[in-house]
Parts: sequence; structure tokens; C-alpha cells
Amino acid sequence: MTSLAKLLAQKQQLLGRLEEDPGPNERAELERLLERVDAALSSLEPAPGDLAEDDASR
Repeated sequence: MTSLAKLLAQKQQLLGRLEEDPGPNERAELERLLERVDAALSSLEPAPGDLAEDDASR
């Protein structure tokens, strides 16, 4: 499983747990973890400008 797939699976799991109406402490922890997953996903995704450069070079 790739890093991207692992992060997406973790994000889906965290979102599922948030839908179960956790208590305030657990909700805060889940939201903090989601922020970390989103940051990691952002670092893996190419920036929009990078995509345009790749298309232009082909």
C-alpha cells in the first residue's frame, strides 16, 4: 500500500469516527489528527503549477 493510500484510509477512518459523535476531548484529538493527515497529503500532492509544467513538457 502506498503512502497516499495509507493516508487516505486513515483520513476516511478519522472522518468515520467523527461522524459517531465523539466527546469533546476525542473530537479535538480526531480533528488534530485530521489536520496532520491533510498536511501530509498536501506534501504528497503536486502543486497545480507543477502539473501545468509536466503537461507542457510532454
